[in-house]
Amino acid sequence: MTSTAPDSSPASLVGTAGKKVLVIDDTEDVRMIITESLNLYGFVTMSAEDGTTGVEMARKSMPDLIICDINMPNMDGYATLTALREEDATATIPFIFLSGASDKINMRRGMELGADDYLTKPFTHQELLASVNARLEKQADLKRESEKKLDELRGNITMALPHELRTPLNGILGLANLMIEDYASMPPEEVLESAKFIHESALRLHRLIENFLLHSQIELMASEKKRIETASNSTTIALEQIVPEVARKVAGRFKREADVELEVAKGTLLIPADHFKKVIEELVDNAFKFSDTGKQVRVSTVTSGDNCVLTISDSGRGMTTEQLSNIGPHMQFDRKTYEQQGSGLGLIIARRLTELLGGQMTLESQAGKGTTVRVSFAMPGR
Repeated sequence: MTSTAPDSSPASLVGTAGKKVLVIDDTEDVRMIITESLNLYGFVTMSAEDGTTGVEMARKSMPDLIICDINMPNMDGYATLTALREEDATATIPFIFLSGASDKINMRRGMELGADDYLTKPFTHQELLASVNARLEKQADLKRESEKKLDELRGNITMALPHELRTPLNGILGLANLMIEDYASMPPEEVLESAKFIHESALRLHRLIENFLLHSQIELMASEKKRIETASNSTTIALEQIVPEVARKVAGRFKREADVELEVAKGTLLIPADHFKKVIEELVDNAFKFSDTGKQVRVSTVTSGDNCVLTISDSGRGMTTEQLSNIGPHMQFDRKTYEQQGSGLGLIIARRLTELLGGQMTLESQAGKGTTVRVSFAMPGR
């Protein structure tokens, strides 16, 4: 390390006080120079002489950043990084490699393993501080973004869930109570109308609960990197039968049978019918939910080569680029502006199910122009 005097300007000290840095290097002089340099800027430093000790120290002390040499005996820098990235508690700690000037290929390997940056020996105090500050600032930005999304999620859950649960439940309770009190004087047609409304409200509540349970199940499968069996327990399904059936059913639920436009090519898939129906249902439901009565929802399938592509498009209000990047469970946009039903789970359920079935989903949207979703699956025997 070049012994250039450290820069003590106030700007270089911003945000360093109390930050913990772990230095892992088998050379004592290197460890001492780095720790003393960082101590001058208010960092709290720890050091380890090998990867095994360093990993153990990281687990116990949870540093804010780790600086690690690549070439060490027994457990080198790559093995150290791999061990840290495999544990949830240490997986996201910013990691900077130290390497010799001739280690360009090794540095690339380190970045592929998940290192955040590297310093080439010899380096100056300013280069060391700049690298450390850059990694910590990036980590802070990620944390702020994560907290922002978490706050948005809390807000959406707070706004959406009470409404989605209470609205159908209040309808059921209110009409049931009315029928109990006035059953003797209610005309048959009024009883039937009330019973139909209770039934619709119960179905809406049932679907909401089922979606919450399904979302939990498929997220667990996704986290365990499992796939839904698409062959052993599946029978061949005909696109020209299932797609129109589900699309018309959803259109009927919105009382918009005239708004669905179907163009379904003949073809077959070898995936569980119930899961495929759920994908169609959630995507078509979203299309109707976010487009006005009288605007067409187009549902089509195209078979080409070894793929089948299901496309659902609408001419609704669409989403901005920022909204597209923030799609997630319970996330609803402009809920204060627009009256909308749903828990914000439909699109996520459709996407996750598609992935677990071995398919792919793409989404295109423009604010004020509508949204198009494409789902592709491999055709059987191709």
